[in-house]
Amino acid sequence: MLAQSLKVYLDKIGFHYSWIMAAMVFLFTLATSSIGNAPQILILPITEARGWNISDVSLATGLMYFMTALLCPIGAPLMLRIGVINVVLIVILLEIVGLLCTVLAYEKWHLLFSIGLCLGIASGIIGLGLAATVATRWFTARRGLVVGIMTSAFAAGQLIFMPLMAWITTAYNWQFAIAPGLIGGIICGILFLLFGKDWPSQLNLAAYGDDEIYYPPTENPGNAIIISVRALAGAINNPAFWILTITFFICGLTSTGVVGQHFIPFCADNNVGIIVASSYLALMGFFNFIGTMGSGWLSDRYDNYKLLAIYYGLRGLSLFYLPYSNFDIYSLTLWAIFFGLDFIATVPPTVKLSGKFFGKVNGPIVFGWIFGAHQLGSAVAAYGTGLSRDLLSTYVPAFLLAGLACFVATSLFFYLISFRPKFSY
Repeated sequence: MLAQSLKVYLDKIGFHYSWIMAAMVFLFTLATSSIGNAPQILILPITEARGWNISDVSLATGLMYFMTALLCPIGAPLMLRIGVINVVLIVILLEIVGLLCTVLAYEKWHLLFSIGLCLGIASGIIGLGLAATVATRWFTARRGLVVGIMTSAFAAGQLIFMPLMAWITTAYNWQFAIAPGLIGGIICGILFLLFGKDWPSQLNLAAYGDDEIYYPPTENPGNAIIISVRALAGAINNPAFWILTITFFICGLTSTGVVGQHFIPFCADNNVGIIVASSYLALMGFFNFIGTMGSGWLSDRYDNYKLLAIYYGLRGLSLFYLPYSNFDIYSLTLWAIFFGLDFIATVPPTVKLSGKFFGKVNGPIVFGWIFGAHQLGSAVAAYGTGLSRDLLSTYVPAFLLAGLACFVATSLFFYLISFRPKFSY
C-alpha cells in the first residue's frame, strides 16, 4: 500500500520507482558492510581478550567465505522463488544472531557458528545477488552505473563504519562494536518491508529505460537449487562464464580475502595501531566509492573485457607495493587511494557481462555462481593468509602471491580479447 502511494507521487514529479529500489539496496549494503567488516575489526580485540591465535579467528572467517561461496548460487533463484523482500528479512535475522553470538563467544568453535555459519549463510544468500537482481529487473538503461552505485555502498560503509567501530573497541567495550550493524540492519528491514517490490510489474511499471512492462513467468518456478543448476547448465558451455568465474575467484582472493581480513593485523605487525589502520581503510573506502561508481559509468561506455584487464593489473601492482612500503603516512595514504579506486571496480563490468550473456532472469542466477567463486577465493585467502602469518611470522608472502594472481587474471582477459571473434557479445 505504501509502495503504491509512493509510486503515484513519484509519477507526478517524473521520478521512476526503480531509483527507490536502488536506494534501498544501497542503504542495505551500506549497513551490512559493517557486519562483513566486523571480524576484521574484532580479530585483534577478541584474540587478546580470549588468548586465541589470529588463525583461530581467520578459520571462522574462512568458513564464512566458504559458506558464502556454497550458497551464492541459490541466492538469486531464492529471490525468484520466495521474493526479494523475504530473502532480505531472512538475511537480517541471521546477521543479528551471528553478531550477538560472536561478541558472546567464549569457545573457539562458537566463532565457527556465529561468523562461519550465521554470517556466512547470510552473506551467501544475499551476496551481490541483490544488487545484480535489482539492477537486472529494474534497469535496462544505466544498468552498469546503477550496479556501480549500489556496490559502492560497500565502500561507503567502510568509510563510515570502520573508524567508528574501531573507536568503539578502544573507547568502550569491544563487544559494542556490533551496534552499527545491528541498528542499520533493522532499519533496512523495515524499509524493504514497507516499500520493497520484487518486480516493476507489481507497480504496473516498465523497467527504467524500457517502454513495455515485463511480466515474469507466473507459474511456480520450483526448487531454488534446481533453478540454479539449470541456469548453470546453460552457462557452462560459454567460455566467457569460465573466464568470469576464474577471474572473480582471484578478485575475492585479492580483495576481501587478503586485504579485507588482514590489512589491520598486517599494519599491527608494522607498528600501525588499529584506529590508524582503520582510518586508512576508511580512506580506501572513500576512493572505492568513487572508483566503483566510475567503473559503472565506464562499463556502460567502454569494452568491459579491457576494463577488467586493467583493473586486475593495477590491483596486482598495489599488492606488490604494500609489503615494501615504509608503512608511514605517505606510503599508506598512496596505497589506500590506489587500491581503493580498484577494490570493487571489477563488479559492474562482471554483472553487466553476466546480464548480457545470460539474460534478465538467468543473468543474476549465473552471476550467483560467479560470485560464489569470488567468495571461495576469499575463503582460501582469509584462512590461508592467517595460517601463513602464524607459520612464517610475516604477511609478505601472502600479499605477493595475491599480486601475482592479479596478473594471471589480466592475462586471461588479454587472451580473451585476442580471440574476440569467438567470444563476441
